Amino acid sequence: MDEIRHPFPEPPAPGTATEVAPGILWLRLPLPWALDHVNAYALDEGNGWTLIDCGIHSRRAVKGWEALLAGPLAGKPVRRLVVTHHHPDHIGMAGWFIARGAELLITRTAWLYARMLLNTPEERPSPEAITFWKRAGMAPADLERRMAERPFNASDCVAPLPPGFTRLQEGQSLHLGGRDWRIRIGHGHAPSHATLWSEAPETGGAGSSGLVLGGDQLLPGISANIGVYPAEPEADPLDEWLESCTRLSTFARADQLVLPGHKLPFTGLPFRLRQMVGNHLSALDRLRDFLATPQTAVACFPLLFRRRIGEGELGLALAEAVAHLNHLYQRGEITRFPGPDGAWLWQKA
Repeated sequence: MDEIRHPFPEPPAPGTATEVAPGILWLRLPLPWALDHVNAYALDEGNGWTLIDCGIHSRRAVKGWEALLAGPLAGKPVRRLVVTHHHPDHIGMAGWFIARGAELLITRTAWLYARMLLNTPEERPSPEAITFWKRAGMAPADLERRMAERPFNASDCVAPLPPGFTRLQEGQSLHLGGRDWRIRIGHGHAPSHATLWSEAPETGGAGSSGLVLGGDQLLPGISANIGVYPAEPEADPLDEWLESCTRLSTFARADQLVLPGHKLPFTGLPFRLRQMVGNHLSALDRLRDFLATPQTAVACFPLLFRRRIGEGELGLALAEAVAHLNHLYQRGEITRFPGPDGAWLWQKA
């Protein structure tokens, strides 16, 4: 079983749910981006539901959730909402559910990040963002366009979050949906990202050897974005990601059913963790060779991504390129110096 398998090869249709284990429903919510969906999971508590993640907040999302609550969720209320991390596609509807009586469970850092982003909307890019883009070597035409645009704001798709939450911590035990779960915290894609692991015995079928609610820390087929952003330009999230994958591998088994934040539920988690680590180590090897001569972060795109990066992908690609460069820089393997246009030029030490 040392490979990735998908016991449920088709996602639930809009407005429907798929039972992936006794008392656990898989819901798929639409997103208006290139990655056009996010998964949520509803755990049956008898007199209500515990929800894992909740999608973005919009008029369409509210109508969708009202239909789900009246349909596959059988009119029972959401009593608890577990949010794996602070990104809008996972926390967006949290305030809406809290206003209807749900308790929010989230790590402290994720809650603080979400509140910070909600409380700092921008009409134009900040000076820090512009400096970050220039230092990454963004092309003048892209830079000029972005300087004139309104940036993405969390407040556009995240409902207001009232003060107050229940904290999730590493090693904590929770009883949700008739099962005992252990919290394991990952980092790199998002700070203090919660994953939930259950070894509760099942009655057979998918999930009979354990369940893992993986959020974006444990995805099949696609790589979670590992990015550096203007708020912390010297960060090394790739080091945190590699450490998290190695640490979580000690709890992983090939027969566990992983319920991810995107794409399809899967088994074969040990293989997937090795694969995710190997993909980044291979990218770092290519980068070391490429930096025999000085290069900007943007110039590293072909080496790192092996495909053309379009306008819509530029921000995430830039963030990930800087993350790989920062990792080598923090380890003393490469140096950097400002070029004539102010962009950092990175070179093998």
